[in-house]
Amino acid sequence: MRITNNMMMHNTSNNINGNKINVDKLNHQMSSQKKIQRPSEDPVIAIRSLRFRSTLSEIEQYYERNIPDAESWMSVTETAIKNMENILRDIRTQCDYGDNDYLKDEDRDTILTQLAKLREQVYAEGNADYAGRTVFTGYRTNKKLTFMVDDPNTNYHIKQGFSYNALEEHRYYSDQVTMPTTKDEVLTGSISDPKEGIFNRIRLSYGEIESLDGQTQTPGANPGDPATTTAKIKYSFFSAVQEPGTTPVLDKDGNPVTDADGRTKYEKEIEVTIYDSEKDWAAANTDPDHKNEYKIEDGKAVFLKDSGELVLADDVAADIRSKKADVTVGYNKTGFDKGELRPEYYYDCENNTDPQNQIVYKKFDEDGNEIHQDINYIVAANQTITVNTNASDVFDASLGRDVDALMDAVRFAIDANDKVKRLKEMKKMEEYSSEECQKKLDDWLEAANKECDYANTNMQKLYNSYIGRCDVYLEKINLSLTTVGSKGQSLDLIKNRMSNQQTTVETLKSTNEDRELSDIIIDYTAAYSAYEASLQAASKINKNTLLNYI
Repeated sequence: MRITNNMMMHNTSNNINGNKINVDKLNHQMSSQKKIQRPSEDPVIAIRSLRFRSTLSEIEQYYERNIPDAESWMSVTETAIKNMENILRDIRTQCDYGDNDYLKDEDRDTILTQLAKLREQVYAEGNADYAGRTVFTGYRTNKKLTFMVDDPNTNYHIKQGFSYNALEEHRYYSDQVTMPTTKDEVLTGSISDPKEGIFNRIRLSYGEIESLDGQTQTPGANPGDPATTTAKIKYSFFSAVQEPGTTPVLDKDGNPVTDADGRTKYEKEIEVTIYDSEKDWAAANTDPDHKNEYKIEDGKAVFLKDSGELVLADDVAADIRSKKADVTVGYNKTGFDKGELRPEYYYDCENNTDPQNQIVYKKFDEDGNEIHQDINYIVAANQTITVNTNASDVFDASLGRDVDALMDAVRFAIDANDKVKRLKEMKKMEEYSSEECQKKLDDWLEAANKECDYANTNMQKLYNSYIGRCDVYLEKINLSLTTVGSKGQSLDLIKNRMSNQQTTVETLKSTNEDRELSDIIIDYTAAYSAYEASLQAASKINKNTLLNYI
């Protein structure tokens, strides 16, 4: 085969260019420390690189964004729950402190002051937020748990359900002593006969109720007599046989509701007489021998609008307990105070403030199960975690009302003891030194002592009772705290796993597309030497021609 000079020059040029390309490739590798610069250089490496980068991006989203966000949310939640726990323990401490027979006037004043301060903080922790999102309000993270200012115009219709366990014994006091301020009032004033009524009640979560569902008004029997306001309230229970005066409860398809044992659910109505206040209830008793005394007819109930209490006759309360019945009360309330819970986080209700724009809130499904508004974070592939805690799982709606009741009992005791103290001081004054005044003051003092005994006994019983209630509330809070803690532990495990995955994928990605600099330098040195050698060989090709041998 004849090799011409042109052929040699062409091959030399190709060899030089090939070596040059190799040097250039290694030069790029030395600069970037990457195996390839474009997918066409090695499609397998390119495809693997895309997969590793996609996986790594997904892991980084979980590990560097979602998980830290979930950790922060739960940290805020845990802090708020712990603060609530401390507030509850402080309330319990005040109950424990008050539950003794040796309290002085200044002790009662101190307890009242402490309770008033704690009352302001009871639900404040429920407004805790993370990055502008309230953590206890479910999906409505842009809303607060409580009313932030007094809101006299907001109207809600609320449907509140109670189990038979909500029944509690409560004491009502009427005909309290009105202190005389002059000698004439001492001698001629009407001396009260304080009375105590003990009844079973169900207390709504709100006071100052506007009306009950189905409320009607009946004119007085005689001209000038006050009208009577009444309503019907139902309680339901399961029973194997139907009792007189009951009706079966039907489901949405019109079939009787039954339980797992095949018992049918029945409901029974009770007539409720509605009064504005305890005072109006006592004044409604026209029996001259029991004037200003509380009274409920058998089979009926009384509702007090100002305190939001459903007071039951003894036979009705016994029937509800024996049947383990549920009571449902529907009512309207207009006006809420600062710090009160917003009802949509606890009950089925409608905001009717604007009749043209009614807002309906559902807290329970058709079977009576609570609807949880869970906020889920994706913290790993196909793995989510619920970061939020619903307000109803932590902040009991009865707690604020319990503290209010304690404060009222302490005030009642302070006032009653103050009346006794003032009457004793009046007995020592020259103005009341006459025998007639002294006798009358003794009568006044006897009535005041009776009221004082009632007040002190009531306060002691409430303290003792609410110690147990605080323990129940603390159990609920501790359960929520445990739940948040367990979620945090699960999140820590996921975080560690994602950290290991991130390290593993980064290593695989680096192995697939990166080169060690030392290896590149060795290859580059060899390639550059080959390139220089090809240049030297090319420089010698044309030195000798055929003419040199002629």
